[in-house]
Amino acid sequence: MDSKPKVNLLTELINYADDAVVSKTIIKKETGTVTLFAFDKDQELSEHTAPFDALVLVLDGVAEIKISGIPYILKKGEMIILPVNKSHSLKAVEKFKMMLTMIRS
Repeated sequence: MDSKPKVNLLTELINYADDAVVSKTIIKKETGTVTLFAFDKDQELSEHTAPFDALVLVLDGVAEIKISGIPYILKKGEMIILPVNKSHSLKAVEKFKMMLTMIRS
């Protein structure tokens, strides 16, 4: 693998797929991960929890993110923290891309 840094446009590193959620891991270390996701409209991740905080940054489109049952509508450029051990789910209001950053602590 080439160790030379490369400038990338995040939204071009992952593509939408019809009726699917696509993911691409950018960084995977013991201390945490950075993953890109592309959701087609109406696609979702069901309610679940995580053992550490996670940061969601919407790169494109519109998503509904529920945290402990409370819905939040996020648009391109907006972010939210998913708190440790709090249930959360995600749904594409329209096609959307996001970057998920999880840091183990």
